[in-house]
Amino acid sequence: MANRFYELTVAGCKRSLPILNVTDKLAIAGFIMLGDPELTLACAKELAKKIPEGTDVILTAETKGIPLAADLARELGMERYVVARKSVKAYMENAVWVEDISITTKGVQKLCLDGVDVDRLKGKNVLLLDDVISTGGSMKALAELTEEAGGKVIGEACVLAEGDAAKRTDIIFLEALPLFDAE
Repeated sequence: MANRFYELTVAGCKRSLPILNVTDKLAIAGFIMLGDPELTLACAKELAKKIPEGTDVILTAETKGIPLAADLARELGMERYVVARKSVKAYMENAVWVEDISITTKGVQKLCLDGVDVDRLKGKNVLLLDDVISTGGSMKALAELTEEAGGKVIGEACVLAEGDAAKRTDIIFLEALPLFDAE
């Protein structure tokens, strides 16, 4: 259980985030949007104001980006969004996959798209979306999937840019989130 917290205000919502060790030297503030519809909708409304014109489809990774993608797609008047899954499912045909290394996931994970979703990205302007961008590993994997599907990445968006990601000028984000020394 966390004994340190980081106070965050994003899209008008205040949250107290537990600071958790991820290695013996590094700690992060645990930002969890899942199960928080007030926060998710408020962030989607703010992000909608920053999304590049000409965006055809939103692509996010399973799982934490899903509610944000749903609310953002609704805000933008889109009928669908696409989710890169963490494993190939039995119903998937002609799936494509890439490997991803994330600061919050132990080991290597796979992200994959069903052939139907590959067709949804082909020739489209794709916005990559996640809750937090830190090292950029998940976004790199989503970009590779988009390229494999024949889509064009038109932007990368998130709620929080963590650590050095907040210095990037090529991503869209609402707030910066610092990294912490482990205790």
